Amino acid sequence: MAKETGRKLIAQNKKARHDYHILDTYECGLVLTGTEVKSLRQGRASLVDGFAQLDGGEAWLHNVHIPEYSQGTWTNHSARRKRKLLLHRAEIDKLIGKTQETGHTLVPLALYFKDGRAKVEIALAKGKKEYDKRQTLREKQDRREADRAISAARRRQRT
Repeated sequence: MAKETGRKLIAQNKKARHDYHILDTYECGLVLTGTEVKSLRQGRASLVDGFAQLDGGEAWLHNVHIPEYSQGTWTNHSARRKRKLLLHRAEIDKLIGKTQETGHTLVPLALYFKDGRAKVEIALAKGKKEYDKRQTLREKQDRREADRAISAARRRQRT
């Protein structure tokens, strides 16, 4: 059997980029049970309410929904259990200092397989205010309109 290579995206948290200013990102391994891995291989997971927390010098991922494996028996996992994140000690120490600052939190951005191993990308983030969210949407819309205008001008030029 050939080894898996590359990155295969399972779930993405698009709302996190809308609700938070992303300051820094980290790639973490996950401690999972067998049925969780099988469920992830089927491409089923949700990061919507997920967050990471540092507790006792360890990083934990909370509220990430990995549904029960359909062919699982009594060995099945609970869907929203907390899962341990695998980070280097220096990274954990750095995050402990930064998350104690007011308004900083850890949010998962993506869950994926990298070379056959389950990984989660977490971000050190600061919550956006309502006007920041509106400003971001306005900038995105302005960029889209400008791109449309440029492409329309190029089309007119060619004809």
